[in-house]
Amino acid sequence: MRFFATLLLAAFLLSAQTSDEKDVIGVVQKIFDAIAAHDGEMIRAAMLPDSRIYLVRETGAASSTAMADMVTSVSNGKAPMLERFTSAPKVLVRGRIAQVWGEYEFVLDGKLSHCGVDTATLFKTADGWKISTLSYNVERTGCTAK
Repeated sequence: MRFFATLLLAAFLLSAQTSDEKDVIGVVQKIFDAIAAHDGEMIRAAMLPDSRIYLVRETGAASSTAMADMVTSVSNGKAPMLERFTSAPKVLVRGRIAQVWGEYEFVLDGKLSHCGVDTATLFKTADGWKISTLSYNVERTGCTAK
């Protein structure tokens, strides 16, 4: 029963979204798919060349890395990885700028590793929507696998 309720909710949310909203969620989903496939080139294709990734841990200063470093890290990963939104993300689009914000969970080697919030800022280019900035936090407690 829960599966069908989730399916109906997803169908409703997709039908309520504009084409741009669907497209920007699709770009973020490409990042998730690239992580699962250990495909750095898929990440490169979804992001602007000078993109940055920001990480906020529960303690300590935020850190950032260049998109090229993420490409290398994902490409060299060996263990199975899965990142997914745990509910429909919020999407804002105005002209050629968009923001996606959603709660996620990260599964590493079949085990829930952490959860948190992913945010992505995207710009519409001649080649379509591209991510300029990814930001996420890492929470090790309070996560529930979906």
